[in-house]
Amino acid sequence: MPQISPLVAGDPTELGSFRLSGRIGEGGQGIVYLGVNDAGERAAIKLLHVKFSGDTIARSRFARELKAAQRVASFCTARVIEADLDGDTPYIASEYIDGRPLREVVETDGPLTGTALDRLAIGTATALTAIHHASIVHRDFKPDNVLIAADGPRVVDFGIARIIDSTGTITSRAIGTPAYMAPEQIAGDDIGPFTDVFSWGATIAFAATGQVAFEGKSIATVLNRILNHEVDVTMLHEPLRGVVREALAKSPAERPSADQILLRLLGQSSSVKGASTAVLTRGVQVASDDTTPFIRVPSRSITDQHKGSVVPSSRTGASPVTGPQTGSAASPSGETGGSGAQEHRPVTGQGGLPAGPAGQPALTAPSASTAGHAAPTGPAEGGGAPYAMPGPAAPARRGRAKVWLAVATALVLVAAAAIALAMNGGLSALQFLQGTEPEETPGPKTGATFSTVADKVAQTGKIVIGVKGDLPGVALQNGDDFQGFDIEIAQRIAAELGAKETTFVRVGREERSKALAEGRVDLVIATYSIDRSETQFAGPYYLAHQDLLVRAGGGIDELGDLKGKRICAPNSPSVGAVQDKVKVEPVTASDYAACMDLLRSGKVDAVPGDDLILAGFAARENMRYKILGAKLTNERYGVGIKRGDVRTCQAVEAVIADFYAKGYIEQLLTRYFEKVDFEAELKVPAMETC
Repeated sequence: MPQISPLVAGDPTELGSFRLSGRIGEGGQGIVYLGVNDAGERAAIKLLHVKFSGDTIARSRFARELKAAQRVASFCTARVIEADLDGDTPYIASEYIDGRPLREVVETDGPLTGTALDRLAIGTATALTAIHHASIVHRDFKPDNVLIAADGPRVVDFGIARIIDSTGTITSRAIGTPAYMAPEQIAGDDIGPFTDVFSWGATIAFAATGQVAFEGKSIATVLNRILNHEVDVTMLHEPLRGVVREALAKSPAERPSADQILLRLLGQSSSVKGASTAVLTRGVQVASDDTTPFIRVPSRSITDQHKGSVVPSSRTGASPVTGPQTGSAASPSGETGGSGAQEHRPVTGQGGLPAGPAGQPALTAPSASTAGHAAPTGPAEGGGAPYAMPGPAAPARRGRAKVWLAVATALVLVAAAAIALAMNGGLSALQFLQGTEPEETPGPKTGATFSTVADKVAQTGKIVIGVKGDLPGVALQNGDDFQGFDIEIAQRIAAELGAKETTFVRVGREERSKALAEGRVDLVIATYSIDRSETQFAGPYYLAHQDLLVRAGGGIDELGDLKGKRICAPNSPSVGAVQDKVKVEPVTASDYAACMDLLRSGKVDAVPGDDLILAGFAARENMRYKILGAKLTNERYGVGIKRGDVRTCQAVEAVIADFYAKGYIEQLLTRYFEKVDFEAELKVPAMETC
């Protein structure tokens, strides 16, 4: 049975036409519930968090998610059943998929082979083709977003998809899972459907081997392998081997489209401009039948064989089916990944694919340029390509084309070498072109410059981080030693980037930007609120709030209880934030240490400030204190980075997301602030755009 947790106090019992019976999961945007309507139809219902109800940006993002989901045809994906974005509780209800994530299937049951692997590849390629035909880019295709249900694989979670503009590409944002990101996502270049194709190739390679294609002990190693490591696909059978190899090409222009992948896997000619509805229907049928090996029939196109999209079943003697199959239960993972319990029993073929019919012609692999037909965004029956890709126009495939292709390939390799040299600092970077890890150097090179902090750490193993040193529990310097919440965050980020030696330097608020710009520090992690300065930020790594510290059991339980009372007034904007809400008497103090003396002695009733900082001061006191919970403002603590360093920004945000996923933030908050009655934020904060 699915791992559904019971409803808790405060959860709704109904949404729209659905009665809610449990929680599927919870993410940064909202909670996903399991519901059923009067017709007995089950749905995964994603409810926007209450705190976002008045947030027009969050609502806009939610509406974009709905628009994306509604545009995708139900070919191996999840169908939107019902939605309401205008009411007090905006939600989206989609089919519930009773299945297990591909990652769990592989890790528990072992790699897929033979027929089971074929059907996975075809089903997911069918889903991506349908997604791309709707002018959508998934942006986070990975094993956790592929659910293996009783009727085949389903691709879920379009929560971070974006509508493609008229050029067929969208401006890159650092969204995705590091090990399944494409090179262009790391480089900060435009992304498009070709980005999903790369992630598809990495996912199929994982399913076939049980090993993550671009695995590494640090984020920096993972990113380096994606950019430079060639995946071994020799264990795959044809045509899957060739398709996956091309899908994992470093250059987007060299990858086939999802349409071409699907056509080739079904034994059809990939020279047509796009997969028709009949082809998509055939993909759904093949993926849903896990009992019978299918036979590729390339002699005639599927559309020619089956006019009106009527496709015979691959089962011998079975009656034909008409149109796409949409009867499966489904559930979007929202932001929680898939969850389910239907046991999937993969069927293993005999040594790979069954032999095709006699006289079957060899499949032709598309050249680097044939993946880039410019065409309308909407699919036509046997018509044009569903999207345009960057790259040169396709040359003729015959005669002298082979010569020109060889020349073009050489030029591409030369260009790739030049780019790698430019990004990695000279001739020493040639080792990256061979797919090897960079050799560790004993220290920084004299006069060496690095295009990114990630490159510096990869080549020197060293990093310098600017921190505050005067905040107990957060970042406090004691001689040469630094301790606190921020310090441990910094140490873990440095380790994930691959640093073997981390140096901490105290930096004041006024000197942070200059220190980053001049390269005196590589990162700043210092309860550094994200602003609109010239500094680039990754994160936030924590969402703090301007709040008030009061004595526990002192009779002050809400903001209104402070009316007419005295509050400490250090040089902080939080004082004005309190005065805007309630009439109080400010008592001037030089700093927070002085404020704590006043609070301890009863000369003031409350101390305003950022809750994390207040909790740090209170945690070292013998007297018990609490954070009032007024949450006057949001203070997003970000990691300061030199502007333009997109690669490091993306790596740091991936590490931060992992902190929350593994409960590391909660552990640190408990360790440093457990003595204080403090309602900490434990949800993943919305990340800045790198």
